Amino acid sequence: MNISAEELTKLATSILGSASGNTAKSGKVAKRLVDANLTGHDSHGVGMIPAYVDGIVAQQLNPEADVEIVQDRGPFLLVDGQRGFGHIVAEQAMNLAIERAQTNHFAVLSLRNSFHLGRLGDWGAMAAEAGFICIIYANVQSARPIVAPFGGSDARFVTNPYCTAIPATDKNPMFLLDMATSTIAMGKARVANLSGKEVPDGSVIDAKGNPTNDPSVMFDDKGGSLTTFGQHKGFGLALLGDILGGSFSGGGAYLPTREMPGSITNNMLAILIDPDVFGMAEAFGIDMDRYTEWVKSSASAPGVDAVQFPGDPERKTAQDRHANGIPLDAGTVAQLTEAAIKANVLLAQMGALADHEQELTK
Repeated sequence: MNISAEELTKLATSILGSASGNTAKSGKVAKRLVDANLTGHDSHGVGMIPAYVDGIVAQQLNPEADVEIVQDRGPFLLVDGQRGFGHIVAEQAMNLAIERAQTNHFAVLSLRNSFHLGRLGDWGAMAAEAGFICIIYANVQSARPIVAPFGGSDARFVTNPYCTAIPATDKNPMFLLDMATSTIAMGKARVANLSGKEVPDGSVIDAKGNPTNDPSVMFDDKGGSLTTFGQHKGFGLALLGDILGGSFSGGGAYLPTREMPGSITNNMLAILIDPDVFGMAEAFGIDMDRYTEWVKSSASAPGVDAVQFPGDPERKTAQDRHANGIPLDAGTVAQLTEAAIKANVLLAQMGALADHEQELTK
């Protein structure tokens, strides 16, 4: 089924608001989730809602929490998310970091103990929209590890994302690189499993360490693992996520003693840099534009429309989905329906989901 961003936001707000009792914060989270769907990142969209509801039920997600400053050392900030909605506490933390960067030309933000942060690109984009280059490392702690180290056969950590955002220039939009350090995100394996599709070659191994295209090995305690992208290269970046995002913040790297059912805890390190700190912002932008033009002028490969910079595919997908609606596979619809029932959402508040269920029963 396809559903408009407006309807999907209403639905997401209803489920999260009913589960959490905090409609205001739920509305902000819902918008961020739907924005992820709009840009084509369904792995970080409304499909995460069942995990959020489970987190609330397990008391691992505190819907009322706000960010708390633990240490304040000018441009260096250590803050605690207090297990709050990641979309809420990360925005609060990034606003603090932007204020410090505006005063000091740079800021270093260490955020620990947040529930699922959503897309790191949201927080990189916040900084870039405020005029700053932003580099982010993050780690994940959950009920179990899901990514195998390069050369290993079973999981030892999670997808530990990386992000760099660079402000837009007069000629080109924001540069926004946001990626998991695994070959695919766990959410993409979830979407593939729910929609009955295979995962790409080399992205998943089974419980014995053998390559497989079957995403179901990642679920129901079957012991599968995601691989790191680029073999040892993604492995190195994944380690940095745990060390710089987790250990440095005090939130900790991934260890079995930190596993907790119902929990998706993120820690992150964000570095903000003023591109005009040396008085060369104009020259920097001009050189970026020239470089962008040079790279994109490469003749496209067979079957490819054009070279795209990080952020370009998301902008294209958002334009299409604003016009034609956001696709939801049957598995995701079923999980959202189950989450709505668990959150005691009335049928009349389920909107498009209720209409879909009624169509299926005719």
